[in-house]
Amino acid sequence: MPLTPSQTRYLRRLAHDLNPVLLLGNKGATAAVVKELGQALDIHELVKVKLSAGDKDARQAQIDVLAGGTQAETIHQIGHVVVLFRRNTDEPKIALPR
Repeated sequence: MPLTPSQTRYLRRLAHDLNPVLLLGNKGATAAVVKELGQALDIHELVKVKLSAGDKDARQAQIDVLAGGTQAETIHQIGHVVVLFRRNTDEPKIALPR
């Protein structure tokens, strides 16, 4: 289910005070990192990730791997930090506006 613009704004507001849960190293987005991110999304639903250094295309490739591997939606990206959201269907923790 795609998010509406108002839901995206709401999630960006919630993510502002979050600290990065996952920090990517030199190897970037590996299968182990995707698995760890999936577990973090199950617990928190909204996760901030700090990407490893690299050019803009390399960071976008990392985001694509992370979002695609976890079926998460990219909420926001500024520089080396990206915010991802995936709804926990069993026990939702964040009440989204309509």
